[in-house]
Amino acid sequence: MIRVELPANLRTLAGVGREVQLKVDGPATQRTVLDALEAEYPMLRGTVRDARTKKRRAMLRFFACEEDLSDEPIDAPLPEPVTAGREPYLIVGAIAGG
Repeated sequence: MIRVELPANLRTLAGVGREVQLKVDGPATQRTVLDALEAEYPMLRGTVRDARTKKRRAMLRFFACEEDLSDEPIDAPLPEPVTAGREPYLIVGAIAGG
């Protein structure tokens, strides 16, 4: 099981707590985790990734094992501690301001 931590606005939309657990078929990559997230919580479709292009939203950042994975290839394998369920995959709302 992959542990995924969601930002407050997505938790509210999905009606879940801070963390959800997802079963991922095949290798654990950002794409397969996001596919599983949208399959389990269809109300999140279009919020994390564009519904049509499947590109990750610019105002969200993706972390695992204290590393920013936002600019990593979406099909790159996730770190072993994440795939083993010891560490969460984090989806974090970017903070913008001026």
